[in-house]
Amino acid sequence: MGAAAGFRHTQRADGTVVITHHGRVAGTLRGARAEEFLAEVDDDPQLVMARWTGNYRHGNERTAKQHPRNRG
Repeated sequence: MGAAAGFRHTQRADGTVVITHHGRVAGTLRGARAEEFLAEVDDDPQLVMARWTGNYRHGNERTAKQHPRNRG
């Protein structure tokens, strides 16, 4: 599985954290959740942002691709 890419985060003056994916807003965190995110993001930023926004693979893509409805 490839690594997540294209994520960026910015922290506003009011403490709000905005996570973008390829220039589009993927999530906004405020208060305690923003602080928790900032404490965790230094480990592996791309993976952490993908996990926090819900934009990551769930492991069922191959199964779904092989389903008769999706074969075309």
